[in-house]
Amino acid sequence: MTIAFLNGEYMPLDEAKISPMDRGFLFGDGIYEVIPTYAGHPVGFTGHTSRMAQGLEAIAITNPYTASQWHEILSNLVEKNASFIDSGNIGIYFHVSRGTDSKRFHAYPKDIPPTVFGFAFEIAPPQPLAKADVKPFKVALQQDKRWQRCHIKSTSLLGNVMHFQAGVDAGVNETILFNNEGMITEASSCNVFMVKDGSITTPPLNHELLPGITRAIAIEAFKQAGLIVTEAWFSKEALLEADEVWLTSSSKEVAPVIEVDRKAIGTGEVGDVWEQAIKAYHAYKFNA
Repeated sequence: MTIAFLNGEYMPLDEAKISPMDRGFLFGDGIYEVIPTYAGHPVGFTGHTSRMAQGLEAIAITNPYTASQWHEILSNLVEKNASFIDSGNIGIYFHVSRGTDSKRFHAYPKDIPPTVFGFAFEIAPPQPLAKADVKPFKVALQQDKRWQRCHIKSTSLLGNVMHFQAGVDAGVNETILFNNEGMITEASSCNVFMVKDGSITTPPLNHELLPGITRAIAIEAFKQAGLIVTEAWFSKEALLEADEVWLTSSSKEVAPVIEVDRKAIGTGEVGDVWEQAIKAYHAYKFNA
């Protein structure tokens, strides 16, 4: 049994308990992050903890720890779980809810401590460097039906879950979303990139999509490698006509997509630009 962190203590995961009156349970009133680590080295730690701090501030929860304290908790969880996860590919999930109140009431309660929970789980190994070795994705395409604060990494994920389930029901890996204007926003649990004529494009940040840490690392890595990257809106029609489509997330890194809504992307095979991109990402990811 892996070791979890709950409100200042480390314990076996199956012994970690919270009250049913916790607002994270009752309302989804909280913020979370997932930080990937490989052989003990985290990817994007500063970005993840900064985004968590911004999310907590946005919903008026006091951040219970400093960045250095979060780093210590992460390191302890990795160390304590290394014997349970032999691969060394360990994701750390952090969850901060507003805490436990004595009653169910929609307004924010005063003077209750937040609930802080963390646990470790095995993540996929790093993406291979050669396109012949990667497992490409197939995805669905749907109109985005979620709330209008997607830039906040809230634990209220029902909309994302429903979109992801639509992909599962369709027998594919993910669901890419478009807004009321037909512009691509993101996927249910990933950011989206497309390639056309050698140029890489990803939607710009606003309230309709999450500011992905892997997205940010990837953009900087691509630029440093001399690849052309633009942050601009593109339509679902442009996505379907792209030469390549990729998804980025902490657990997937940069994942190639070869089919969207049962339509082959480009040649229907992993593209050459992806191979350049993943090499650039691996060369830079621990420097972010």
